[in-house]
Amino acid sequence: MDALLLARIQFAANISFHILFPTITIALCWILLYFKIQFHRSRDPAWMTAYAFWVKIFALSFALGVVSGITMSFQFGTNWPGFMETVGNVAGPLLAYEVLTAFFLEATFLGIMLFGSNRVPPWVHTLATALVAIGTGMSAFWIIVLNSWMHTPAGFEMIDGQAHVTNWIEVIFNPSMPYRLTHMLIASGLTACFLVAGLSAYRLLRDDKTAGVRKAMKTAVYGAALLIPVQIFVGDLHGLNTLEHQPQKIAAMEGVWETERGAPLLLFAIPDEKTKQNHYEIGIPKLASLILTHELDGEIKGIESFETSPPVAPLFYGFRVMVGIGVLMLLVSWYAAFKLVRSNTLPRITLRILVAMTFSGWIATLAGWYVTEIGRQPWLVQGVLSTAASAGNAPASNIAASLTLYLSLYAVLLLAYVSTLFYLARSASTPPANRNTTDRFISFNPITPATGGATL
Repeated sequence: MDALLLARIQFAANISFHILFPTITIALCWILLYFKIQFHRSRDPAWMTAYAFWVKIFALSFALGVVSGITMSFQFGTNWPGFMETVGNVAGPLLAYEVLTAFFLEATFLGIMLFGSNRVPPWVHTLATALVAIGTGMSAFWIIVLNSWMHTPAGFEMIDGQAHVTNWIEVIFNPSMPYRLTHMLIASGLTACFLVAGLSAYRLLRDDKTAGVRKAMKTAVYGAALLIPVQIFVGDLHGLNTLEHQPQKIAAMEGVWETERGAPLLLFAIPDEKTKQNHYEIGIPKLASLILTHELDGEIKGIESFETSPPVAPLFYGFRVMVGIGVLMLLVSWYAAFKLVRSNTLPRITLRILVAMTFSGWIATLAGWYVTEIGRQPWLVQGVLSTAASAGNAPASNIAASLTLYLSLYAVLLLAYVSTLFYLARSASTPPANRNTTDRFISFNPITPATGGATL
C-alpha cells in the first residue's frame, strides 16, 4: 500500500475507535441527569442506585474518549499537513471553540459529578451533572460544525490558496450542519439506550431484580422506542439534503450507475465498479425515486454523470448495514416497550436479544460514519481540497508501523472496555436467595423491601 492509502486507513482506524466513546457519553450524561431529576422528584433511592452504577460507565467511557481523541490531533501534523495549511483559518478556531466552551466545562464539573455526591449539596451535584451534559452536547456541536463544513463549505473565500472566513454564521450553520448534528445526537441517544438496556438485561438474566436495574431498563427501552422513529424521519431529511449538495454520494449509496427515472430501491446487490453495473439485484421498483424525490418517476443522477465519485461498494453496503440495524432497533424497542406497557414483564428471549444488541448503536454509527466520510472522496473538503493534496510526506513504512501499533492497542483497549462493562454489571448484581430457573419472564411488578427494591 502507498503512503496515502495507509494514512487514510490510519485516520479511519483512529476516528473509528474514538467515536465509539463520545457516541455513548453524549447521551448517557443526559440519561444520568434524568435519573437525578427523577430522584429529586420521587425521593426513590432506586434512581440513585441506577445513577451510581451508570456514572462509573460514563467515567470510563469519557476517559477513553479523551485519550483516543488526543491521537487525532497528532495526525493533522504528521499525515495531513495540507489540511491546516489550506483551511486552518476555519478549522483552527472551530476546534478551539470546542476546547474552550465544551471540554473545559466538562473537565471542570466532572470531578464534582463523579466524586461529589456525598460532599456537596444535592442541588450542586445535580447542577454539575447538568453542566457536564451540556458540555458534551457543545463538544458534539463544534465537531459536527467542522465536519459538516468539510462536506458543504460556506462562508469563506480562497486567497493565495488558503481559506479565509467571510461569514462565521454561514460557516457554522452551513447547509448540512443542522441535519448532521440532529442525526448524530439521536444516534448517540440510541447507542446509549441500547447500551443501558443491554447491560440491564444482562443483570436481569442474572436474577438481579432490584428496582434500580428495572428503572434503568424501562428508561432505556422507552427512550429507544421514542427516538428510533424520529431518527428515521431525520435520516430522510438528511438524505434529501445530501441529494441536493452531494448527489454523487446518493448515487453510490443507491447503486445507480446511469441517470434514471423511477429508480428501484435495491435491497441487495453486488456492485461491480469495473463493469459499472450491479449483479444479483433485488429491489422494489421506483421506491428509491419516491423516497429521494417524492415522485415515483423522479430522476436520480447516475454515478457516470459525475466527473468525480466515491467508491461505490463501501457506501452501498455501509448504508444498508446502518438501515438494517435501525430497522432491528425499531422492532426490538417497540416490542419490548409493548410488553412493558401491557404486562410489565419481558420474556427471557427478549432480554437475550437486548444483550446481543448492547453495542448495536456502535455498528450503526460506524456504518453511517463510513458512508458519510468515504462518500466525500476524493475530497477532504468538498470541492476545495482533495485528500491527495493534503497528505504529508511521511514514508509508508513509518505509517504502517504506527498503524500496526494503533490497531493492536485499540484491540486490547476495546476488549478491556467491553470486559469491564460486563464485569461491573456482574459485580453490581445481587444473587437471589432462591433462583427459579424455570421462570421464563422477568417481572417488572413492585417488589418487597426485603429484596432491596422499591415500588416502581
